[in-house]
Amino acid sequence: MKHPDPLVIGIAGGSGSGKTTVAQAILSRVGHDRIAFLQHDSYYKDLSGLPPVQRAEINFDHPDSLETELLTEHIASLRDGKPVDVPVYDFATDRRTDRTFIVQPRSVILVEGILIFTEAKLRKMFDVKIFVDTDADLRFIRRLERDIHERGRSTESVIAQYQATVRPMHLEFVEPSKRYADVIIPEGGFNTAALDMVVARVEALLK
Repeated sequence: MKHPDPLVIGIAGGSGSGKTTVAQAILSRVGHDRIAFLQHDSYYKDLSGLPPVQRAEINFDHPDSLETELLTEHIASLRDGKPVDVPVYDFATDRRTDRTFIVQPRSVILVEGILIFTEAKLRKMFDVKIFVDTDADLRFIRRLERDIHERGRSTESVIAQYQATVRPMHLEFVEPSKRYADVIIPEGGFNTAALDMVVARVEALLK
């Protein structure tokens, strides 16, 4: 389907803030068949050519660790009615796999990621910018649970990474990007009133 004027929505916020929960709520309520969903996490740069010692030193919470230019190109292609091949990243090995998956153009392009409002070129592509604002302790607990259960990390490694890069990069890049948001949602997916308003606004814009 080619849509002459798709609605592009960005959802940002700190790691573990509940961005994905908000995105899934929008997907389920507006309709998966109406939304092209992209996650910035899919665009981490391939580190397979680096030795393990160097990979361990990469700051994954810095904008330079992501291939944002490719994400920008994919959003532009979807706006033009063209499907895109999104890379698949393996967080257990810190490598981009050889696999991709196809995302078809839809009436809404929904983009989620912690750093999507930090890049001016990418930020300008969003018609609606949503920032999910959640307390640091809750964000850390959620990240700890996710990285242990989904990414095979140890408790010690998660804590070390949080102190070394996650928290400093949040303060330097993510938190300041909140000022660009059109809508700020406290407590993420648990804020049903805010989600109701966002979904109603999206549906109104689509009409």
